[in-house]
Amino acid sequence: MRILLVCLGNICRSPMAVGALRAHAARAGLSLHVEGAGTGGHHAGEPPDRRAVAAAARRGFDISGLRARRAEAADFRRFDLVYAMDRANLAALARLRGPEGAPLALFLDEAGGAAGREVPDPYYDGRFEEALDLIEAAAEGLAARLARAE
Repeated sequence: MRILLVCLGNICRSPMAVGALRAHAARAGLSLHVEGAGTGGHHAGEPPDRRAVAAAARRGFDISGLRARRAEAADFRRFDLVYAMDRANLAALARLRGPEGAPLALFLDEAGGAAGREVPDPYYDGRFEEALDLIEAAAEGLAARLARAE
């Protein structure tokens, strides 16, 4: 199973989501390939924001080795599932996806009781822990769903 997690710049939410999903998948005994991307390319090649790295480290996962990249149409052929952190990125991905390709949804649709909600962008307000609480709920929900399906 190959999963792509997408935010705007791929330096905050999606790297934290990659780390969280990898950790929850490992705990559930799942073998997943998880990557992140951004709908904007202005941070391509950069590591995650230092505040995202610190928040993830406090939760026990290391995202410091990840590098930002821009989402591309080919991702919808390379990945089995694609998740956006918010509606703006969901819309951008829907335009990029075209009429076919991997299923596309909001990441918080995987968190019990949070369907339709967005992961707020912590880049400007610094609320990384709050964003990571939501991300972990979705990662745990997705890992549990996939484990039940195996």
